[in-house]
Order: sequence, then C-alpha cells, then structure tokens
Amino acid sequence: MSEPQEAKKDAAAQICDRDGNPVADSCASQGKLLALLYRTKPGRAALKILTDPLVSRLAGAALEHPLSTVAIPPFVMKKHIRMADYAQEKFRSFNDFFTRPVKPSARPIDRDPDALIAPCDAKLTVVPVTEQTHFAVKGADYSLASFLGCKKLAKRFAGGQCLIFRLTPDDYHRYCYPDDCCPGRTRCIEGVLHTVNPVSAETVKVYHENTRTVTLLKTAHFGDMLQIEVGAMLVGKIVNHPHGKRVARGIEKGYFEFGGSTIVLVLAPGAAEIDPQIIRNTENGAETLVRYGSRIGHRG
Repeated sequence: MSEPQEAKKDAAAQICDRDGNPVADSCASQGKLLALLYRTKPGRAALKILTDPLVSRLAGAALEHPLSTVAIPPFVMKKHIRMADYAQEKFRSFNDFFTRPVKPSARPIDRDPDALIAPCDAKLTVVPVTEQTHFAVKGADYSLASFLGCKKLAKRFAGGQCLIFRLTPDDYHRYCYPDDCCPGRTRCIEGVLHTVNPVSAETVKVYHENTRTVTLLKTAHFGDMLQIEVGAMLVGKIVNHPHGKRVARGIEKGYFEFGGSTIVLVLAPGAAEIDPQIIRNTENGAETLVRYGSRIGHRG
C-alpha cells in the first residue's frame, strides 16, 4: 500500500472535535475485532450468523436478565461514561442501564429556530446527495432509493445532504426530533444487522442491508426532512415512541437497545448550512463528535 493510501485509511478512522482536533476513539479495540470479521474468510463466515436479527434478539434477551448487571461497572470504566449526567443509579439489567435517560441539564436543547440540532450523541459525517440520488460513505456508493425503499421519495431529496450520525456503545442511545415538526408514519425496512463501524464499508453496503426505520418530518424551519434509524450488530431493537400530530424540537423520538447504531437525516437542497468545521472534518476523512441537542448548522 502506498503512503498516500495509508494516510487516507488512517484519516478515515479519525474522530475530531468541533474545533477539528483529533480525539481518542474509545471503541478502537472493537475496531480490531471487527476487522478480523470483515477482512478474513473465517470472519466473513461468522458474519452470516452474527448479522442474523435472531442473534441480536437473543443477545438482547440475555442483556435483559438481572445477572447482566455485573457487566455495568467494567463497561462504565472502560468507556469513561460520565454517570453524573444520569439521574438513575440502580438498574434492573444491562439493557436498563444502556437505555437510561440523561438529565435534561446534561443535554441542553438549542432553542434558536434557525439552529439545526443533532438528534443524538454521535460521530457525524456529512455527504452530498447527487442529482441522481446517490451518496458516498467511506468510498462506498449508495442509492438513496435503495436506502429509503422508495424511488419517489428519494427524488424529492436529489441534490440535498445526508447527515450520518454514527453511535458507538459509549454514546447516549436515545434520540430526539431535530426541529418542531409534524412527523409522518414510521416505516420499517427489515434487513440484517451488520456493524456500522467504518471497517464494514470495505465489503458491505450497510445502509442498503441493515434493518432501518424511515420517518418523513414536515419541519417548521427546514422543510421536509427524513429521519432514519439504522440498527446494527447486536442491537436488540429500534424503539420509536408514538407521538401526536405535532412535536417540538428536542422531544425524545426513541432509543436503541444495546450496540452501535446510526441515525441519518436527509435534507432537501438548501435546507441548511452545516457548520464549516464539520464539513472540513468530513472532507479530511474524519467524523465530528456531536452531542444530543447541540447546534450543528443553521437554516439555509
């Protein structure tokens, strides 16, 4: 491998803060294990079992057992989770811990109507949607129509943007509505459950294959927007709450049970301008660390 290729590969795995400074990846060791699964023949054979939704349901059931609480202290220590951000102190199971709600003061919502907010804690990448309704993630080409399961819907967002929020196990796994809106019916597209770690992009089109839920939001300040929750390896399920005809920005939309996962916002052309540093980080092959409710751009 040439030196420029090596540099590109290293950059692709980088995470930066809002000022463009590299930050430590708390899940780096997980990436090494996933590389074995996705880059070796025995690993790819094992993936046929691990990506089956039944395996994730079984793992989820195990994490609901009271004995699973023994895994909480080492997980908190290894992932450097700030437990002062959470009101709950005792948990019935590991999944009860994993889906714990945060104190509102720890994730304040930016109420400026011109501000576009992050719907979750995540590592953010911003990519354009072409006029042919395709988008690229880590060198892999995706069809927006295949991702959404609807060609007609995809055409409405041609020339727009995909905001890809990748959650890792150390993140807060509840997510909110990014603006005041009238949410449409949430549609589920069944699939398998590959990891959303960038290592999988080398061999698998996860956004075409993974289980996902799609909701059209008619927002007050950014026009029509799509919010898609993507399940991932060992995620027990995606849980979306029922809501009325209108909801306010920052209201919790749902949560993921254990595992990594992804939320994608699809914006129409000109709907929002994303903060320049986030765009620069993406252009440099890096994801940007963002927090639930924080400003990531403004109305276009």
